[in-house]
Amino acid sequence: MNTSDIKILLVDDEPDILEIVGYNLRSEGYQVFTANNGAEGVKEAKKVHPHLILLDIMMPEMDGIEACEKIRGVKQLENVIISFLTARGEDYSQVAGFDAGADDYITKPIKPKVLVSKVKSLLRRLKTEETVEATTNIGDITINRDEYVVFKAGERIVLPRKEFELFSLLTSKPGKVFKRETILDSVWGNEVVVGGRTIDVHIRKLREKLGDHHFKTVKGVGYKFVLEQAEK
Repeated sequence: MNTSDIKILLVDDEPDILEIVGYNLRSEGYQVFTANNGAEGVKEAKKVHPHLILLDIMMPEMDGIEACEKIRGVKQLENVIISFLTARGEDYSQVAGFDAGADDYITKPIKPKVLVSKVKSLLRRLKTEETVEATTNIGDITINRDEYVVFKAGERIVLPRKEFELFSLLTSKPGKVFKRETILDSVWGNEVVVGGRTIDVHIRKLREKLGDHHFKTVKGVGYKFVLEQAEK
């Protein structure tokens, strides 16, 4: 996919952010669309179907958390990459963002060149999505990497991108303990700085959706995926 084909939606109530960030992204050749609050952001996302959304949290009319949840509820936008772009760095806001379905979290202020680098890092997974077409069956679970969906006992379960990538990693070798460092590097990459609770939040969401018994914590080390039969 060419850079000129990639659509980025920037949602922020600060005109300076829209202007500066928008300018730098357009200079890289991306198509950039803007909205100045969450409600407008949801409407614009439905209209243009962006590949990436940079979404502020604190906004009038509708905040970024609610906007993210609404976007994730639109079938055509299930796989859009969503990263919060916000000045809020508290753990609770990050947890709320990931719970709402965000893929990443960028804290501002951030230098334009660094932001562009982050955007390129986030967009790399589009290439993976284009080239990987694989279906894996593990017990009563089917993983469809082409559609970023999971079927459990025939029930379709849609996972936000990062939850899917974490689940895909753990199920690549059932029973293997994946160290936290390995998970962060494989799912979030070296260029992405995330808090220590990020993995725990995503594991909790996977447990809620796919069953607590499948995800085992190895204290001080990391996590592993197990089949139910293995625990009997």
